[in-house]
Amino acid sequence: MKKISDQLDTAILARYLEDHVPGFDGPVRAEKFAGGQSNPTFLLQARSGRYVLRRQPPGELLKSAHAVDREFRVLTALSRTKVPVAHPYHLCVDCDVIGSMFYVMSFEDGRIFWNPSLPEVPLQDRAACYDAVLRTMAVLHDIDVEAVGLADFGRHGNYFERQIGVWTKQYRAAETERLDAMETLIDWLASACPEDAGPPTLVHGDYRMDNVMFERDSYRVKAVLDWELSTLGNPLADLAYFCMCLRLPSDGRVPGLAGRDRVALGVPQETQIVARYCELRGIEPIRDWHFYLAFSFFRLAAIAQGVKARALKGNASSTAALEVGEMAGTLAEEAVRVIEARG
Repeated sequence: MKKISDQLDTAILARYLEDHVPGFDGPVRAEKFAGGQSNPTFLLQARSGRYVLRRQPPGELLKSAHAVDREFRVLTALSRTKVPVAHPYHLCVDCDVIGSMFYVMSFEDGRIFWNPSLPEVPLQDRAACYDAVLRTMAVLHDIDVEAVGLADFGRHGNYFERQIGVWTKQYRAAETERLDAMETLIDWLASACPEDAGPPTLVHGDYRMDNVMFERDSYRVKAVLDWELSTLGNPLADLAYFCMCLRLPSDGRVPGLAGRDRVALGVPQETQIVARYCELRGIEPIRDWHFYLAFSFFRLAAIAQGVKARALKGNASSTAALEVGEMAGTLAEEAVRVIEARG
């Protein structure tokens, strides 16, 4: 973590949190967590313990982006379920306190594996690590959204049709140059969109290995992180998004497993991951898998383009933002390959 306490007025923040978070006792030291391109995230250290603060980035924001209030709401709902999450303490919608909306949650002490090849994990334990992630995903997707108060957390029906429209608009708003692969995707996805097969579930929206925290002494999931993109929708979007790591280049800014010997690594194959998910949820084999993968690459490309646009405007939350943003074209091209391979 890089110390950047001067980005927060910690004296004002401490006084505010003492008034709004039970038991909070300042003063506050703040350090920004490394990584992350969307909502800047800080470790807060106070006399009363450690906390985590997530805020909207400064500057002009795209409509509906950086929705920390939605993130706080879903954490509050999930804290009463079997899905492991950090405990949400307080949401501040008054931008005058630190310059943007923010919320504070518990600090969870665990392990995050940033590379899907899991170099820190013994070879014989890697399959179990992946299985724990899939079991947690299945629990998430089986939640009764009405029972936890999230029945209105997103629109019902036509999930992918709406998502294609949303991310196309986000991409257009952040577009800096023409990407032929993105144009191909925008046309193809709209024409190939399958109908929703069942009622909407809660989807995470950014479910990947490095957004899952494990216990220090086991491969049990301690907390699922970064719920900014969560909504109601088709659970296969989460599964396909998670499987993208198998197709991303191993030397990219976001590391993947393309070209790696996954058997030698002890990492399950894509077909095994998909079959295990279906088994855990008791559902039929998945049709149109290529569509779900192509959509996931398209959406990540649109997100990357947004990161690039913010970086060019000087509003990005990380110095690596421009490098991440340059991935948009590569991601779109991979999606086109997925489509072409399917024929």
